[in-house]
This record gives sequence, C-alpha cells and structure tokens, in this order.
Amino acid sequence: MSAVRTEHDALLLDLDGTVYHGSRAVPGAADVLRDSAETLLYVTNNASKSPSEVALHLQELGFAADEDAVVTSSQAAASVLSARLEPGATVLVVGTAALVEQVEARGLQVVPDAAAQPDAVVHGHSPDTGWRQLAEATVAIRNGALWVATNVDPTLPSERGLLPGNGSMVGVVRIASGVEPVVAGKPERPIMDDAIARIGCTRPLVVGDRLDTDIQGARAVGARSLLVLTGVSTALDLLNAAAEQRPDLVAPDLAGLDRPSSELTLGEAVDGCDVQVEDGLLVVHGGTDPLSALRAAVHHAWSVEAPGGGWRGVRSDGDVGRALDAWGGSPVS
Repeated sequence: MSAVRTEHDALLLDLDGTVYHGSRAVPGAADVLRDSAETLLYVTNNASKSPSEVALHLQELGFAADEDAVVTSSQAAASVLSARLEPGATVLVVGTAALVEQVEARGLQVVPDAAAQPDAVVHGHSPDTGWRQLAEATVAIRNGALWVATNVDPTLPSERGLLPGNGSMVGVVRIASGVEPVVAGKPERPIMDDAIARIGCTRPLVVGDRLDTDIQGARAVGARSLLVLTGVSTALDLLNAAAEQRPDLVAPDLAGLDRPSSELTLGEAVDGCDVQVEDGLLVVHGGTDPLSALRAAVHHAWSVEAPGGGWRGVRSDGDVGRALDAWGGSPVS
C-alpha cells in the first residue's frame, strides 16, 4: 500500500507544534520531510517573523526551506488589508517589524498611533506588545478603523509549554472595543487560499497539531487534513471534536505521512477493536496497536451522542493504554 503523502500534490504544514517546538525540531520531522516528492509549504499563524526569518530558522533545525516555501498570517493579513483599502491608506500596526514590512509592501502607510486617525488596525503577535499598544488599537477601532487580526490562536506552543498567543491579546481589544476583527489566519480562508494559490495545487494535505486552526482551516477550503499529536490538540480533544474540526486522518507525528491512509483514517470502524462505554469513558479492548485503538474510540465517539460534559477520555491496557495516555487521552476526573 502506498504512503498517504503520495495521494497528494502538496503538503501544507503547520510549524509550531507540528514541525518544531520553539527552538527545537520535533524529533524525526526533518528526516520525514527531507527529499519530499510533494511540494512543501510551511503555513503558520505566527506573524512575528518574516518569511525569510522563518525559513532561516527551519534551515537551522535541519529542514530544507526558503522564504518562498513559507506562508505567514502577516502576509495573509496584509493581503486582506490591500483588498479592502485604497492604495496609500493608513494602518496602525500592533505587532513586529515583520508585520510592518508586509503592510508597507502592499503600498499602505504605517502610522504610529490612534491620533493619526488610521483607516485600519492590523493586530499580530509580538512578545513586546503591552497595554499602550492595545490602548491605541482600541481607540482607533472605536473610532471606526477596520480591524484585521492575523490570527486568534489563544495559545502559542513553546519548548516551555503553552504561552499566551495572539488571540489572547486580540481578546483584550475585542472586549475593550466591542468589535469583532476580520481574521486572516487559520481557521479562516485567506491564509489557506493564499497558500493554495501560490503553488496551484489541486490535492493538498493540510498537516497540523490544532483542531481549531489547522484542521478547521483545512475544512474551510475543502482540503484533506492530518492531525499530528505532537502539539496542542490531544486524543481527548479529538474524541470531543466539533464537526467542523474533525480531521480525515490522525498520526502520532509526521512519520505518519509514510503510512498508508487506511492506517490513519478516522470515521470508520476498526477491525479487532471493541469499544465499550463506562461512565463517559471509552474503553478499547482487543487492539494491539495504539493508533488503531484511538481510531476505534474516535469512531465510536463520533457515531453516538456524547454524554453531558463530553467524553471523559479513552483507556486500554498495557502498552496501548500507556500510548493513549501519552497522547493526552487520560480520563478527566
């Protein structure tokens, strides 16, 4: 049987939590992607770095990538702004120099504060964003400026664990202004449309670690998706995934790209696995492969109405159970 990757003409890969964790590559990821026959695009919601900086970081971690292979939410946000504003319109930027660069590249004028009466505010992640920047954005938005957020991820994976993401900062301005932003990044269409259009692919596979961004973004554009369990979303999250956030495939990590799709497919019964429900807990019997056990539990979870409060977890015996625990399938107490 052929590997799932060969069924696609492009891999649209998330970065944080999928390819690397901050300054460390996900183990084995570079080897899986080396000499890929499929076109690789790295599609990231993180707007804090320029495409060239992202490509350099990937190269330092052992990945073959140049800036043309990187699609960022800062690029998508700048495209949204240029489509909605006249050339030379003014924009207040909350974010890094990388976001400023993308805005100016579209022929828009960056202004320093709300006193300049900007036509728009664009809001991207920066570790240096503080109260003053959020206050200026709030004033401008309340005065009628178009508000575009690069993304609304509430958290950002790092080698230290989950940190506040751009969505957390956007949430402050949303509360203070009473306005909802136009979102350019995943799970909305602009960044996914930009990625697909850039290479003209017709059979992309979206690969990511977050149900609420990567997978939902894939579904928004009708693309097939693979969830890897190396980042934010866990096995328990998968059991309780909303319909619009359900992936087609699941794998422990990027090595799943070299497995047949039949071993990764979700939403189908799995031979040899029996699933029973015990007080909201899915207990899998008969499976010797952890991934098969997880797929069987997911099939049951998605086939029936979940108990109040959602599924509590998935359990099995021995090595299978330990693997499920490692993937975040442990019961919620």
